[in-house]
Amino acid sequence: MSEPVSAPATPHQWPRPAEGSWTKHYPELGTSMMSFEDSVSPEFFELEREAIFKRAWLNVGRIEQVPRTGSYFTKELDVARTSIIVVRDRDGGVNAFHNVCRHRGNKLVWNEFPKEETSGICRQFTCKYHGWRYGLDGSLAFVQQEGEFFDLDKKDLGLVPVHCEVWAGFIFVNLAAVPRQTLREFLGPMITDLDGYPFDKMTEWYEFKADNQSNWKLFADAFQEYYHVPALHTQQVPSAVRTPGKGFECAHFQIGGPHRLVSTGGARRWTLPAEFMYPIERLTRSGLVGPWESPDIGETPPGLNPGRVEPWGIDNFQIFPNIEILIYRGWYLLYRYWPTSHNTHRFEGMLCFQPARTVRERVEHEVASVVFKEFALQDAGMLTGTQTALESAYRTAGLTHFPVNDQEILVRHFHKAVADWVDEYRQDLAGTGAR
Repeated sequence: MSEPVSAPATPHQWPRPAEGSWTKHYPELGTSMMSFEDSVSPEFFELEREAIFKRAWLNVGRIEQVPRTGSYFTKELDVARTSIIVVRDRDGGVNAFHNVCRHRGNKLVWNEFPKEETSGICRQFTCKYHGWRYGLDGSLAFVQQEGEFFDLDKKDLGLVPVHCEVWAGFIFVNLAAVPRQTLREFLGPMITDLDGYPFDKMTEWYEFKADNQSNWKLFADAFQEYYHVPALHTQQVPSAVRTPGKGFECAHFQIGGPHRLVSTGGARRWTLPAEFMYPIERLTRSGLVGPWESPDIGETPPGLNPGRVEPWGIDNFQIFPNIEILIYRGWYLLYRYWPTSHNTHRFEGMLCFQPARTVRERVEHEVASVVFKEFALQDAGMLTGTQTALESAYRTAGLTHFPVNDQEILVRHFHKAVADWVDEYRQDLAGTGAR
């Protein structure tokens, strides 16, 4: 992929060009009509399963979910047709394993309902079916009536490991037999320049999940451009903060490998007239952008606000394929999009604050989470209509291509990155003679 928009003034400063479009700085993306067939085709989705979700590094959780020896959680990865266990071992490391007993394939870790995720703490994992036990390192520790088996060697029957690495407290797994890159190589400097950001201090979480009737990429598209904001979120960006004749325009776009970044700026929300804000926001001094007064986080890493936007609002780091980290003033927001079929996905959202020190701060966090949910629902409310219309246009009119403007450059890049991974997978299949 190309370098950032222009030559940096400093090694970590990527200023926006004084004039001209963003797209012209990434000529490989083109300016032609863009195909959305990848969002309506069941056949393409099956390729995505293999080419992307079984090859890319996937974020499945945070290190705080496994705080001590024996802490574990499970993650259902429907898109890869598997379930995994993530566990803290006795040496302090974090391991991941396929969630299946090596005896007769029973699901190993679950509570009341096998398809629901669970978490807890244990000394070892015990299969509910025949009592086989496994250590925190995945080794097979005990076989019920071991003498009745034939030439059984416990050393060969440990849990099947999944590649697992941690960056900045975010736990990633890779389902490939041999990942092509380490996690840090995969993330690249645009993401790893966030090293040192105090994610570990922001442990008060507000979590949301929703099953959506749309392709996973369509919801991600909504957060890669803010061209939709004046029409869909009229209260979020009222006329007072729009650019005359242009509506709302983001301050900075950046591409790094398959990953993307968009930064917003503009007037502080709390400076707007009262009619552009919910009364509860004025009352609690908190809302869409979080608490108006956030705890100091100290010196920020060079990767934050790389466009040196002033006044700066939000950085949205979009890590391929399906996670976004939106960094606000003193807190952050996490999105994940997990495909469940070619036209459905599960959305996960999590607001992460430094723990409240007073009742007022707790109220500020709760108000921010409720207001966030309101605006997220506005975006989600578009998805079924978009999906059904795209499918109808494709099937009845053969319509797959649509215009994309300069502010939608990251939408164009995202779908190209998906296509590139699928094309590479197809080439690999052709090279091995597979069908």
